[in-house]
Amino acid sequence: MNFTDIVKVISDFLWNYILLFALLGVGIFLSFKLKFPQVTKLWASVKKLIQDIRNKVEVAEGSMTPLQSLATAVAAQVGTGNIVGVATAIAAGGPGAAFWMIVSAFFGMSTIFSEAVLAQFYRESKDGQLVGGPAYYIKNGLKSKALSVIFAILCIVALGIVGVMVQSNSIVSSLNEAVGLSKPFITIGLAAIVGVILIGGMQRIAKFSEKVVPVMAFAYILGSIVIILMNLGSFLPTLKLIFVGAFTPQAIGGGVLGITVQEAARFGLARGLFSNEAGMGSTPHSHAVAQNDHPADQGFIAMIGVFISTFLICMSTVMVNMVSGSYNMTIPASEMSKDATLMTQQGFVNGFGTFGGIFLSLSLSAFALTTIVGWYFFAESNVKFLAGNKKFLISGFKAVAIAFLVIGPLLDPDLIWNLADLFMGAMALPNIIALFALSGMSKRILDHYDQYKKTGKLVPLDKCEISRKTVEISNE
Repeated sequence: MNFTDIVKVISDFLWNYILLFALLGVGIFLSFKLKFPQVTKLWASVKKLIQDIRNKVEVAEGSMTPLQSLATAVAAQVGTGNIVGVATAIAAGGPGAAFWMIVSAFFGMSTIFSEAVLAQFYRESKDGQLVGGPAYYIKNGLKSKALSVIFAILCIVALGIVGVMVQSNSIVSSLNEAVGLSKPFITIGLAAIVGVILIGGMQRIAKFSEKVVPVMAFAYILGSIVIILMNLGSFLPTLKLIFVGAFTPQAIGGGVLGITVQEAARFGLARGLFSNEAGMGSTPHSHAVAQNDHPADQGFIAMIGVFISTFLICMSTVMVNMVSGSYNMTIPASEMSKDATLMTQQGFVNGFGTFGGIFLSLSLSAFALTTIVGWYFFAESNVKFLAGNKKFLISGFKAVAIAFLVIGPLLDPDLIWNLADLFMGAMALPNIIALFALSGMSKRILDHYDQYKKTGKLVPLDKCEISRKTVEISNE
């Protein structure tokens, strides 16, 4: 057994037997504790986002608008996992995996709500810039400096180093195969683009995400809708396959392929949780720096990110594969898993011809590019946590991230994907502990929001922070 195999064994055990239950468990727990905000507050989430877009909110230097924070979060959430990971899930777990993917996203919306409000509540200001995330609410909420340092180190490695390599490897490989550009040329161009964005700091990252992410997501969803409309006769039968496959996969050939309800649920839940990153501890970094009236407002905005990532983009990938005929139940799941990208590519080729393959490659590259930018921002937040806002250290980390971006395409993709799974899984563990332990605080913040909504007086964020000592918002 080589090093890659060892990493994969550890990563698979972590995801299949620990994180699958921990992430889903915290989502179910918080959904009941918070009285299902993904249902009761869904309209509030959409209404708040529309208001911010219409009003063109201006914020102080060193912070983001709610829309920019959402765009940066979605930039990280929407990556190669939404195409490759989703295709792998239905290849290995059958159509029913898509149903369980939706289940994971539904409960994940409560998880990400809690992450966002805690990140807002326990954030700090350093040299005029807002900073926050799990390391901060672990330190300030749980009062555990050691656990916060462990999270910060794992986040830097998982997102700023290994994660960057994974995404650059995907971009270079995809463009090389689709349009024939040389890998060194693509790598140099990618490093230059990312370098220009990162040098601009938080404000440039925010503006890049705000402009690119909506266009990227809309284009992919629109392309998927066109293919669904071209195969409208397969739409209802596909929905039936998804539902039946979730509970009785043998009824649609799952028995022949060895697919059981357990397999469908495992692959669907795991891929769903991985794709929307709810509970992983990544997206709270962008929600922490949003300038909002109340922490709960940002929690509502955060829930929209999960909806976009899983309900819209992941399900777009599922439907393209199913209605276009690229998903073939006669091929053994083990073989289909190896060709997950080709399977989705074939779906777009079936719909758009040769252009379909190029479209998917460009979509994959755009998703991966925005993920690099989002993940770097999250990792940098933890560099600041460990070393302070020292400019020479931040500049040094930018150089390190870009160096690993260049190294990524030179490495075996299986190795770096397995390393990414391992470190991101390890990163999630301290965050899950904090979400359980600080669930009382999350509930009190939401109750505080509801109380002031009823009276018509919404307390500004700065007063809400003061209210830790003056109002009944405590974790006792």
